[in-house]
Amino acid sequence: MRGITVLRLGHRLHRDFRITTHCALVARALGASAMIIAGDRDDDIIKGIQRVNRAWGGDFQIEYRKEWRALINRWASRADALVILATMYGVNLLDVTKRLRKESAEKEILLIIGSEKMPAEVFHLADLNVAVSNQPHSEVAAVALILEKIFGSRSLKRSFEGRTYEVVPRSSGKQVKGVRDSDLRE
Repeated sequence: MRGITVLRLGHRLHRDFRITTHCALVARALGASAMIIAGDRDDDIIKGIQRVNRAWGGDFQIEYRKEWRALINRWASRADALVILATMYGVNLLDVTKRLRKESAEKEILLIIGSEKMPAEVFHLADLNVAVSNQPHSEVAAVALILEKIFGSRSLKRSFEGRTYEVVPRSSGKQVKGVRDSDLRE
């Protein structure tokens, strides 16, 4: 596995904070190595994810880039990279799962997810347009399902180095190692 970077294209400061944060959390939890936010600059999301890394472990990278076209063009021109656009207009995820698993072992992946209307050129810059369904859906769900299909079930039981907190799985109630009960109420 080479690595997966999620590009959140078109982030809008006044509207997308929560969804972009959820996309980053899901990407981090399910195996992506990084997220790039393109659109309005939002340092609060970046700081929030960095706090999550410190508390819950891992080295997920998150950054802001103003110029997304040059970024996508650089990835698209690399022989060792695959650019995927998550879109309801793409080929069904189930029809390309084997390809994604094979190529993810050989190439770095840039997974593009939108916020506002996707510029038409992105559909042509991507090597592969992938749909989790050909119906309107959430970009959070798209990230989760695409990463699960690439990594398989191992994405659901990842271990994070350097964590301060650790969930103790329970069938009822909740328990977290390394944290006081009062910390859970924040």
